[in-house]
Amino acid sequence: MYESYRSFASVYDEFMDGTDYQLTADKIQDMITRYGVSKPTQKRTGVTESRDVLLAAEKNLVVDLGCGTGKLTEILADRGYDVMGIDLSEEMLSMALERRDKLRHRTLYLCQDMREFELYGTAGTFVSVGDSVNYLLTDEDMRKLFARVNTFLFPRGIFVFDFKTLHLYRDVIGDRTIAEDRDDCSFIWDNWFDEETAINEYDLSLFIKESEDPDDNAFRKYQEIHRQRGYTLEEMKEYAQAAGLLWVAEMDSDTMGPVREDSERIFCVVQEQNKKLPHAMK
Repeated sequence: MYESYRSFASVYDEFMDGTDYQLTADKIQDMITRYGVSKPTQKRTGVTESRDVLLAAEKNLVVDLGCGTGKLTEILADRGYDVMGIDLSEEMLSMALERRDKLRHRTLYLCQDMREFELYGTAGTFVSVGDSVNYLLTDEDMRKLFARVNTFLFPRGIFVFDFKTLHLYRDVIGDRTIAEDRDDCSFIWDNWFDEETAINEYDLSLFIKESEDPDDNAFRKYQEIHRQRGYTLEEMKEYAQAAGLLWVAEMDSDTMGPVREDSERIFCVVQEQNKKLPHAMK
């Protein structure tokens, strides 16, 4: 987890250009609207929220855990949400800051471990998508994440996350080599899946063009090792229950319909259920 995305950070967005972040934001926004408490700035109205500005700010805060280069984070900011991004990679966060500054947003980014993050208050919504939770390799790591989220969730706030399934790693990409060649960068991605631990190891070789000069064709090779664990829906439900969170919904990430045996990525929503709502917010 700690060694990942050092060299890859510089070309991450280019290789992820096939990911529809707007569509992902649509899915998240729909789940916040249906199940959550947070609202975009332009939709905040009424006497209730004006009674306590600080509580309203916490209720409407959306925290993106494992935010990476901030692409999704800034889309949510564009949609009017008060957002914060948390990631452990300084390299990824430096790119998130560049994106934020270009857009003239005020997003706060923190370099913290998603298992041990600290906030000054609560947040109405936590989000973690795009493999982030798969980088947590042990049951204890996952329990820490869910417990930490529950600690900082606003009363009845939600945690929206997705994860790659055991089926994907074991039956689809495990023990395969994936490669892609582009004009200024290429990669070779070798996979080894361990059945006993459910951990998939990616040995990543990157070839990145050193100069923007079209006549300079020198490439530098970088190597990284990534490890991700495949999880089952049953395991995720156990982690949420152990943290005291209420399981709300799960859906296949591609169809947003029922989860199937061959689902490769699953979207989930869990909710805080034990904290009392501040009197000013009732």
